[in-house]
Amino acid sequence: MVSRVIPVDPFDLVIFGGTGDLARRKILPGLYRRFSSGQMPETAQIIAAARSEMDDAGYRQMISDAIDEFGGDMDKSQVSAFLAKLSYVCVDAKGTSGWNDLVSKMRDGVVRAFYFSVAPSLFGDLAERLHSHGIASADSRIVVEKPFGRDLATAKELNGVLAKHFNEDQIYRIDHYLGKETVQNLMAVRFGNMLFEPLWNAQYIDHIQITVAETVGVGGRGSYYDKSGAMRDMVQNHLMQLLCLIAMEPPAKFDPDAVRDEKLKVIRALDPVQPHHIVRGQYSGSDDQQGYRDHVESPRSRTESYVAMKTHISNWRWAGTPFYLRTGKRLRARTSEIAVVFKETPHSIFGPEAGSHRNALVIRLQPDEGITMDVTIKEPGPGGMRLIDVPLDMTFAEALGPDVEDVPDAYERLIMDVIRGNQTLFMRGDEVEAAWAWTDPIINGWEARNDVPKPYDSGSAGPDDALMLMHRDGRKWREVR
Repeated sequence: MVSRVIPVDPFDLVIFGGTGDLARRKILPGLYRRFSSGQMPETAQIIAAARSEMDDAGYRQMISDAIDEFGGDMDKSQVSAFLAKLSYVCVDAKGTSGWNDLVSKMRDGVVRAFYFSVAPSLFGDLAERLHSHGIASADSRIVVEKPFGRDLATAKELNGVLAKHFNEDQIYRIDHYLGKETVQNLMAVRFGNMLFEPLWNAQYIDHIQITVAETVGVGGRGSYYDKSGAMRDMVQNHLMQLLCLIAMEPPAKFDPDAVRDEKLKVIRALDPVQPHHIVRGQYSGSDDQQGYRDHVESPRSRTESYVAMKTHISNWRWAGTPFYLRTGKRLRARTSEIAVVFKETPHSIFGPEAGSHRNALVIRLQPDEGITMDVTIKEPGPGGMRLIDVPLDMTFAEALGPDVEDVPDAYERLIMDVIRGNQTLFMRGDEVEAAWAWTDPIINGWEARNDVPKPYDSGSAGPDDALMLMHRDGRKWREVR
């Protein structure tokens, strides 16, 4: 397989928060890879803006070190050429200093994009100053990172602030999960193959599991995470987006608003989650490891590091089919996957000794992106008809050859989509608000009941209560491995 690289138009990209962790780890190394692949035009310009006092040379050295650490294989000549495209401006997001310097760097006749890699409290200040200084034009784009609000009220407020200065088609709310190759392949598998779409409904699918498991704890994010928790940090955005893509109706065309219209319908059709259909957990410490409360320095914290839940979608396609979602930190393995588990055959001709067998389509997001299909076959050898389940495996790195390693990661792809003006993989304002409208009652219920998360051991699969959530329905979670 040979990956096609389609260059984007010339652009000026301003990264507010250009000295921050996200810029160093993801944004700038990703842009370097797009440059080295030939996708970035020679006339592209990248301007970092932050509060720190620094000159161009100092910033380029910082990003050179970041590329060395996070950018993968390096070509020194390519790195030097990329660094030459970078410049730095010291800007006060809430004041006046530095803005005239930024104005002087902007060019006419190119795409202008502004990446808000800063706290949401600064979004309004940046949007206002971009317009008051004449930097943002009618076709400029802004990229905003999560958290996009912490509840419905703050999400509406944030949408209102941005809407004062930018139209909805200029706002790119980024969720890096939607930039993953396998997530987009999910749409291709569903809507590009006659094999699956006729079976993609409650008549044939028993249930769907969505798992995002992490081995790390909250680490240095303790102060932020303890105010957020797994529900706000993961379920309301990442898992919600995966749920929408797996459950939505076929859009009329692969068009940004057509896709997002169908995702919005899914969120609005979600049933409220009953208290007995959700489990909260919090990882505990051991002799050689600190627990969650140690990491956040709050001995009585009631913030969850793990959530498992069961929900339903009230529409014709999915009536009666449960969706099980779970995510957590300090679990046994790092894995993200969607498992579509089909029903058993209506009648087994092989008798009870053949056992129970179900086909499952498994979409792996990380690690080892790929898709497997569990099918039932006869176990080789004599001795009767013994059935076993085996996977038909399409691990991208194996099936598509070495060039698959050149496929852009999520941030690379999404930033290039911003330059192209393609919003398909970005959240719309009403979509974000609908997600919070579903999430808020769950969180409010916990607070009203004074709910305490269930403890679970680091390196486990989560609280035992989460296992019972499935066992009560005669099902079981796929193993975290």
